[in-house]
Amino acid sequence: MGMKFEKPYQQDGNWQQNELRAYRQYRLFFVAEPIIFAHLSRIYFRNPPYMKLLIKQATIADPSSPFNGLTQDILIIDGTIISIASNIEEAADQVIAVEGLHISQGWVDLFCQFNDPGAEHKETLESGATAAAAGGFTDVFLVPNTSPIIHSKSQVEYVVQKSASLAASVHPAGAITKNCEGKELAEMYDMKSSGAIAFTDGWNPVQSGQVMLKALQYVKAFGGVIIQVPDEISLSKNGLMNEGIISTQLGLPGKPAIAESLMVVRDIELLRYTQSRLHLTGISTAAGIDLVRKAKAEGLYITCSVTPYHLNFTDEDLTGYDTNLKVNPALRTKADVEALKAAVLDGTVDCISSHHHPQDWDNKVCEFEYARYGMEGLESSAGAVLKAVPGLDITRMSAIFCDNARKIFNLKSESIDKNNSTVTATLYLPGTETIFTKKQVRSLCTNNAFIGQTLAVKVIGTIRGKRLFLND
Repeated sequence: MGMKFEKPYQQDGNWQQNELRAYRQYRLFFVAEPIIFAHLSRIYFRNPPYMKLLIKQATIADPSSPFNGLTQDILIIDGTIISIASNIEEAADQVIAVEGLHISQGWVDLFCQFNDPGAEHKETLESGATAAAAGGFTDVFLVPNTSPIIHSKSQVEYVVQKSASLAASVHPAGAITKNCEGKELAEMYDMKSSGAIAFTDGWNPVQSGQVMLKALQYVKAFGGVIIQVPDEISLSKNGLMNEGIISTQLGLPGKPAIAESLMVVRDIELLRYTQSRLHLTGISTAAGIDLVRKAKAEGLYITCSVTPYHLNFTDEDLTGYDTNLKVNPALRTKADVEALKAAVLDGTVDCISSHHHPQDWDNKVCEFEYARYGMEGLESSAGAVLKAVPGLDITRMSAIFCDNARKIFNLKSESIDKNNSTVTATLYLPGTETIFTKKQVRSLCTNNAFIGQTLAVKVIGTIRGKRLFLND
C-alpha cells in the first residue's frame, strides 16, 4: 500500500501546535501593545493559514453526493471544495495520496465523556477532541456528567466557547434534570438556545416515569431529542457484570438483562403517549433491540445506537477479570451480540456511539469490584465495528457513522460536491487490518480493551473547514 503526504501542512497532525509555535516566535514583537496582540492572536488562532489541499484518487462514500462511489481527485482551497475530477494536476500546499483511500462526510459520535470541567486529569476538551479526530470523528456529543453538571445555559456556553478551535467539533448535550438527579427538569430551552445538541442525564438514566414524560413533552415544543441509556437501576445497581452463568461462576453479582428491556418498554410507552423524539444508546440485549425494531415498525420517532464493545465482547471475556471490560451497560451473551450485529446490518441500529469513558490508572488497575465503569474508545471505534461486522458495506457504514446522526440531531450536512461546499470529511481505509496499539491512543487515559487487537479500518485523518488532522 502506497502512502504519500507532500509538503505537510501539519507535521504532527495537530494544527494548534503549529499555531502555538508561531505565537511563541512572534510574541515579542507585540509586548508593547498587549491589547493589539490579544486581538490579533484571537484572529490568528481562530483562522488558521490559507490551505490548498489536493486529495488524489479517493473513493467518495457519500450517498448525498453526485460523485458517490466514484474514485476522484478533490481540490480544496481555503476550506471549500473547488473541483472534483478524475485527474487534477495543480500545485498544492498539501497532497494526500493513499492507495485505497475513501472519503465520507465527517463521522459523528453521540455519547462521550470529556471530564472538563472537574476531572481534567482523565480528559480535557483538547485531548478528547484530538482523540476524536484520530478516530475519524469530526463531531462528538458530550454527556453532561462533569463537575459541575452541564445543566444550565452558562455551562453549555462554557463548553461551546472553549471548544471553538479544537481538532473536532464538540457539541454539549444538556442535562435533562438538575444535577442529573432525575428529580426536577433542567433549563432545557435555554440550553438549546445556547448550543445544546440534545438532552440526556448521561450515565444516570432518568428513573422517574413522571419526569421522563415531562421531558419528552417539553422538548417536543422545539424539536429536541432525548438520549437515554435504558437501565432500570433498582434492578441493576448492585451488579458488576451481566447476570448469568458466567457471573455465577466468577462469584460476581449480576445485572439482569431485564433491567434494560423494562426501561425500553417504559420509554417506548411514554414516547407513544407524547409522540416526541427519543434516542436509546448503549442497547446491549437481543430483547432490547427487538423492542426498538417493533417500535420503529409502528412509526414512532425512536432511534438507537450500539457501542463497538457490545459488538465485540461477551460476558465470557470477563473470566480474566479484565477491568477494561467493566462497562455499563454490561457485556452480554453471545446470543445478544449476534442480535446486535444483525440489527446493525438490517438498519434497526441507526448509529454507533463509542461511549468513550476514560478512567485513570488508579480506577482501573485494581480489584474488579472497585474498578470504575467505562472504556476509552474514540480512536478504535470504527475499526472495532468493522472487525465485528465484516459484512458492513460502505453505504451502511456511512449511514451509521455519519448520515443518520446528522439527520436525527439536525447537524448540518456537507455533501462532498464541487459547489463550494465547506468540507467536513473523514479520510479512511475500510477493511485495512491494523493492530491497534497504545501509541494510537490520544486520550489522557488508556483503558481500552482493543489495545493489541487487529482492527479493520485505518483512519487517515479528518478535514473540518480549514482544519486538517492527519494521523501519524
